[in-house]
Amino acid sequence: QVQLVESGGGSVQAGGSLRLSCAASGRSLSIFGMGWFRQPPGKEREFVAGISWGGATYYVDSVKGRFTVSRDNARATVYLQMNSLRPEDTAIYYCAQRKDGSYYALGSYNYWGQGTQVTVSS
Repeated sequence: QVQLVESGGGSVQAGGSLRLSCAASGRSLSIFGMGWFRQPPGKEREFVAGISWGGATYYVDSVKGRFTVSRDNARATVYLQMNSLRPEDTAIYYCAQRKDGSYYALGSYNYWGQGTQVTVSS
C-alpha cells in the first residue's frame, strides 16, 4: 500500500515562500499522477496543483504564477513551491496519488498524506 508523507509547512508572513515536499513509498510517482490539495479552516478540501506521470501540470487559478508543482521520480517525491503567499493560502496541505479521472476532483485520488500546516500572516 502506498504511503505519502508531506513536509515543509510552517508559518510565514504575507509575501513569503515555502516549499512543500511529498515523499511516496515505492516507485508510485513513476506510474501515477499526483495532486496537491488544501483545506482552509472550516472549509472544504480543494484542489491546488497536480502533475502527471509525463510531467503535465495543472493549477487552480488562484495560485497560477505563484505556485509551481514538480516531481523527482528517482526520489519518489513531489514538490510544491509556494511564492508570494497570502493569508488566504492558510490551510492544511495534502498530497495525493491519482488513480483515475480529472486531476481537479477529490474522487480521482486513492492515497492521501496526513497533511502539513501552512499559516500565512498579514
